[in-house]
Amino acid sequence: MADRRSATIKDVAAAAGVGIATVSRVFSGTGAVAEATRERVLAAARELDYRPSALGRGLKLRRSGGIGLIVPDVTDPFCAELVAGVLACARTLGGHVVVDAAHGDPEREAEIVDRFVEQRVDGIIARPAGDAADWRAAARVCSSVVFADRVLPGLAEIPTVLADDAGGVRSLVEYLVGLGHRRIAFLGAAAPGGEPGVRERAFRDTLDRLGVPVEEDLVVAARPARDAAYAAAAGLLQRRADVTAVVAAEHLLGEAAVLVARELDLRVPADVSIAMVDDVPWAELCDPPLTAVARPGHDIGYRACELLLREPARRGRGGPVRLPTELVVRGSCGALRSGRR
Repeated sequence: MADRRSATIKDVAAAAGVGIATVSRVFSGTGAVAEATRERVLAAARELDYRPSALGRGLKLRRSGGIGLIVPDVTDPFCAELVAGVLACARTLGGHVVVDAAHGDPEREAEIVDRFVEQRVDGIIARPAGDAADWRAAARVCSSVVFADRVLPGLAEIPTVLADDAGGVRSLVEYLVGLGHRRIAFLGAAAPGGEPGVRERAFRDTLDRLGVPVEEDLVVAARPARDAAYAAAAGLLQRRADVTAVVAAEHLLGEAAVLVARELDLRVPADVSIAMVDDVPWAELCDPPLTAVARPGHDIGYRACELLLREPARRGRGGPVRLPTELVVRGSCGALRSGRR
């Protein structure tokens, strides 16, 4: 039996009663096409089992048709959710994604960007590790760039999708103060240049607004690594036996606080309440389960991909897109008691 001939763009145009150029606009996403016409073209394509040639389209447009995605670490639970969101959106819109990890290294990130540009991807989504100067140069040579989960000052022209981290930390601090805590420690990630990050600023501002003094000795920064996080948590809880609550700015620091409390035989929450930013899966498995600020990693990835592929006209307008966070209250935080046993 002879092989069935694959349908061509001419076949789709004839079946839909339109010109070849109209079919091309429908599948490339460029140019205006009436909705009724678009649906007629898609119906004809389905009937004929027509599949556009990605290779041919890429040669014509000098683009690969793919999205380059750069994250710090694909094994990190939050990054994994972000990647899943980008993949889900790209699948819906007919795109494909190439993922790479920079591990927080600006030089490695720059190499990945160069490779994506050489591959002529349609755009890049990144949680940037480099500074504004690096990405300003990258944006000049790449057709489009969208940032996810981190904003770079001075690059207002690059669209950014963020979680409302300040609002999440604010709700968490208000909750702890409402439980009676006044000596609240903050375990934060060391920020570039030593400047306080969004979460630390929200922690300080909320305590100040509630009339609770910020003790500098209780604000500790650590590198984003397990050994550094553990050392920071151990130093804090051993040095300040009067701490009644700990806010960890990310899940590595929250994990370190839980481990140190266990090793110091501190009861949670009877001796110290612990809460963190990022509601990763293991938070529910702690004993007691950990109170956390849930950040919408999947939605951030999905929205960033939408901005890149579906809504180019909205890029850079009105500042970053901020998605809400949610305070998930569990058993690791309790009302203030007289002190550690």
